[in-house]
Amino acid sequence: MARLEYAWGMSVFVNKLRTVRDAKSLTQEELAAAVGVSRQTIISIEKGKYVPSVVLAMNIARHFGMSVEDIFNQ
Repeated sequence: MARLEYAWGMSVFVNKLRTVRDAKSLTQEELAAAVGVSRQTIISIEKGKYVPSVVLAMNIARHFGMSVEDIFNQ
């Protein structure tokens, strides 16, 4: 899984979700609706403040036709 980076005493979950989402021209709202979560959840994942569950990570990866490792591994 992706590594955690530490900045100002806080851990940050590093992932490529925003890059992948932007490449597919999807808004945060569209992705959230497609995988059944709130837009705020997508924002938090992209900012590295929330680590998605295995099920959510799999749903996101499946939506993009990618593996979990492609999105959530650095």
